[in-house]
Amino acid sequence: MYSVTVRRSFVAQHFLTVPDPGPEGELHSHHFTAEVGFHGPELNEYGYLVDIDDVKDAMATVIGRYRDTTLNDQDSFAGKNPSVEHFSRILCEEIVAHAEPEVPTKASVKLWEDDEAWARYETSL
Repeated sequence: MYSVTVRRSFVAQHFLTVPDPGPEGELHSHHFTAEVGFHGPELNEYGYLVDIDDVKDAMATVIGRYRDTTLNDQDSFAGKNPSVEHFSRILCEEIVAHAEPEVPTKASVKLWEDDEAWARYETSL
């Protein structure tokens, strides 16, 4: 199985909307790091699983929508607690839609919200 991963860091804000969120219920920032991975058993005719430049472009576009914003204000979080788990899924789905990879059979986003905690979402393509 081949894997290609591209990483990008950015800052965004949020506040949790669950009962008794503690200090996380106040607006605060995270320095997120997104690791976007594509996985598959075969390469294309050029020996690529994905074009890394296409992945970088997709990440720049998608992450650009969230960079320096409050996640709670984003349409993609409407009715949802803006958890790192939801955010990893949203990023994964949006980056895959933008990159339109043809060869990989799986995609994933590992989203670090700080140096100690992360969530991961994986989907079949």
